[in-house]
Amino acid sequence: MKKWPHWQIAFGAALIALSALFYFLHFTVFHDAHHIFIYLVGDIAFVPIEVLLVTLILHQLLSRREKKVMLHKLNMVIGVFFSETGNALLKQLSGFCTNLGPLQDALKPDAQWTDRNFRDAALRVQATDIEIDCRGRDLAGLQAFLLSRRDSLMRLLENPNLLEHEAFTDVLWAVVHLAEELAARDFSEPRPDSDALHLAGDIKRAYTRMLRAWIDYMAHLKTAYPYLFSLAVRRNPFDPRASVTVQ
Repeated sequence: MKKWPHWQIAFGAALIALSALFYFLHFTVFHDAHHIFIYLVGDIAFVPIEVLLVTLILHQLLSRREKKVMLHKLNMVIGVFFSETGNALLKQLSGFCTNLGPLQDALKPDAQWTDRNFRDAALRVQATDIEIDCRGRDLAGLQAFLLSRRDSLMRLLENPNLLEHEAFTDVLWAVVHLAEELAARDFSEPRPDSDALHLAGDIKRAYTRMLRAWIDYMAHLKTAYPYLFSLAVRRNPFDPRASVTVQ
């Protein structure tokens, strides 16, 4: 059991002594113990109500507000990730996916999408067993891209706000791990199929986590920042016909 610091015990004892002193002065001046006990019992009776108001109601309201502010900051961090690295990485990793076709409709949100559309898209992605094939793919190009983004990824991981968003932290760790696996290899030399299979697992881990995070982020933009959502749709990494030019 954790012990209270000595200064807290001393401070509490001093407050109780001060309260007793004031009650004693009141009794000395007015000689009215009845009046003292009436207010003493009334104040004590109000303590549970005060605890209810402060601890349960006000604390919940403040916690909800703090959580809203924290989520806003987290979504800003997530936005930086997709803007600097995520969108381009999703586009590259899609070239390793052999069964992305059935998911194309679920990965092309537009202005008509509702919360239900985003939930359905997330469920479709979660239910799909993503298949990755590294053989004959540009692993050296993927290696170079991730190495060029290593500093950016590490800065994001150092952000203390990410401690409140376990899912997105998993995304970053999966991407960083993939970058480290690729950085440790020389792709100018032939590599065995077993190594390609291992890298396929690392790519799949990063890709599936990024897919779900991307859908959640797009849903957030659709609700909170329609103008950013419009740009994100025009830069959709899953739509080969997407163009930033407004048609």
